[in-house]
Amino acid sequence: MGLLSAMQGFCVIGIVIFVGYVAARMQIGGPSAQMVLNRFSFFISSPCLMFAILSKEPLPEIFHPSIIVAFCSAMAVGVAFLVLNRIFFHLNAAESTIGALNSLYLNSNNIGLPIATYILGNPALVAPILVMQQAVFTPIGLTVLDVTTKGKVSAKEIASQPLHQPLLLGSLGGIVVSAISDRAGWFVIPKFLFDPIDMIGASAVPMILMAFGMSLYGSQPMQNKRNRDATVAVVVLKNLVMPVVAFLLAYFVMGFRDATLYACVVLAALPTGQNVYNYAARYNVGLSFARDGILISTLTSPVIITVVAAILS
Repeated sequence: MGLLSAMQGFCVIGIVIFVGYVAARMQIGGPSAQMVLNRFSFFISSPCLMFAILSKEPLPEIFHPSIIVAFCSAMAVGVAFLVLNRIFFHLNAAESTIGALNSLYLNSNNIGLPIATYILGNPALVAPILVMQQAVFTPIGLTVLDVTTKGKVSAKEIASQPLHQPLLLGSLGGIVVSAISDRAGWFVIPKFLFDPIDMIGASAVPMILMAFGMSLYGSQPMQNKRNRDATVAVVVLKNLVMPVVAFLLAYFVMGFRDATLYACVVLAALPTGQNVYNYAARYNVGLSFARDGILISTLTSPVIITVVAAILS
């Protein structure tokens, strides 16, 4: 059943992505259509979706022990890239930071939400990952990029980074409401307020997938020969090594089985998050390296997740 659910989920996801690709090819919506869909889903739909989901989710489910697996497996592949870079690639400090982020940063929004929704059956599973990445990995990555590109640390910019992440704010708002509702013994948001939030949130996944499909039109990866080996290493670490590490930690260390084990490994096989390209663009470093890692890991991730479903089911 796990493999069948995964195949059906990817079929749903693939069709919507294909619609976005066709729309871009036919220039439906004009050249700014992808940007509009991305911005609307980023600033409005996705935060509403996470708020709607988490506000009704019990706190023990939100902060599930599986977050330990996600954190440790991400750290393992990030450190592995830095070691490989020291031995083989010899990228400078800023580019090696982009490479480490490319290896460990999960696409918990654009791909994670649809996969958690249609394959794992629980969109709330991405919430701990999202909080972990924004609270830990993003500040560390931005601090290193500040030091290596500017020679100084902008503490104000790093501290304010979570305030520029609507998805994180929506998630935290949902967690707060869940905690208040749990203490009150009833859901504290009136139905006439919750329903429009839930309705807007329902548009997030299709918009995200169509925008991604649009981004595939005209893409030409691996044009920068200098970073090819490092890009291959990033994809191998992200799509192959990280799920294996997650399985070993989940099965042998945490003792997870069945659906929890399956979710840990599937989420570890998510592709690199597009936030990494945003960080690279902000500091004008490793742009093609970040883009290629994201694109190739995104294209290969469904194959890996299908294999995971076939094995673990």
